[in-house]
Amino acid sequence: MELSKEILSKAEGYRASISKFLRDIIALPSQSSGEEAVIKRIAQEMEHVGFDKVEIDPMGNVLGYVGNGPRLVAMDAHIDTVDVGDPSLWKFDPYKGYEDEKVIGGRGASDQKGGMASMVYGAKIMKELGLLGDCTVLITGTVQEEDCDGLCWQYIIEEDKIRPEFVLLTEPTSCKVHRGQRGRMEIKVTTKGVSCHGSAPERGINAIYKMAPIILELRALHENLAYDEFLGKGSLTVSEIFFTSPSRCAVADSCTISIDRRLTHGETWQEALEQVRRLPAVKASGAEVSLYSYSRPSWTGLVYPTDCYFPTWVVEEDHPACRTVVESYKKLFGEDPIVDKWTFSTNGVSIMGRYGIPCVGFGPGHEDQAHAPNEITWKDELVKAAALYAAVPYVYSNLKS
Repeated sequence: MELSKEILSKAEGYRASISKFLRDIIALPSQSSGEEAVIKRIAQEMEHVGFDKVEIDPMGNVLGYVGNGPRLVAMDAHIDTVDVGDPSLWKFDPYKGYEDEKVIGGRGASDQKGGMASMVYGAKIMKELGLLGDCTVLITGTVQEEDCDGLCWQYIIEEDKIRPEFVLLTEPTSCKVHRGQRGRMEIKVTTKGVSCHGSAPERGINAIYKMAPIILELRALHENLAYDEFLGKGSLTVSEIFFTSPSRCAVADSCTISIDRRLTHGETWQEALEQVRRLPAVKASGAEVSLYSYSRPSWTGLVYPTDCYFPTWVVEEDHPACRTVVESYKKLFGEDPIVDKWTFSTNGVSIMGRYGIPCVGFGPGHEDQAHAPNEITWKDELVKAAALYAAVPYVYSNLKS
């Protein structure tokens, strides 16, 4: 109990420093593939607070280490953000930000630079109070998550050859413990037609008309997808539509739609593709159904291509990684945390979904702030998260000993 009070006191003492650091990194725009300035600012803060080693890998992820124990535990925040959208919807400048006694506003405040700010000071606390136990703690600020979640960790695991025992994800959870999420896929459907002059459309074949019944059948398919008691229902939505045509006075000769497909527990990417391919309108039109791929260069210029499939993952409540975060919460705050799941996707799709490394989530900020105008996070949650991050290696070491 005395140690818990010390941790909480330390975290409260760094409230102003956490807030200032968060304001600093919000002020640096960092959309996917444009994160250089914010990565270097994070590395600077890590060095300033006393990390034992700080490096930037060839993809552009910042990796900060504290401790030298045999057990490697990682904590992750992606530090890229989406664009601001329509500026007229913002009540304050999304990069100059906003601050009062309770909240900090700006693009990335909840999603998820707040988690980064809390992690850096959580690591400072664990080092100052000797909480590392037999752990080395790796704090990662990762890139390109908004474009391609998990790609950064594919690189860290495959190329940097780093494989932690478990990873604490600091995406926003409203300071609840999250232990899973649905997976997702980005599916492309293309119909082909024959162009002709728009004054005589009967001479051609309109690819947009061929797509229309497919869209209606996709809407019906969404209603009948699998359901899981914990993760909820699989889903799909048509998210984009494109066409090619010689002009506005011509019949369209191709039409392509994008499908955002969310996979609940038990669904596979192969079956999800086949569900679309089996639709009567897809068969009748001879439409092509495929996965998108991603190959955009990182801010360093590195290209690391991957298919746009992001697996579902769930950690059981009695797993040591989940128990560690739950016990840390109980010791610090004297009550049981709410254990839940994310609606959206995280880097856990690679860490656990592809590689089987256990993930658990705990972060400041709220999901409904992600990608929204007037995005904010809460100072009390930033402090609370920093305290919990500081306690994790100590609790994990004792749990595993």
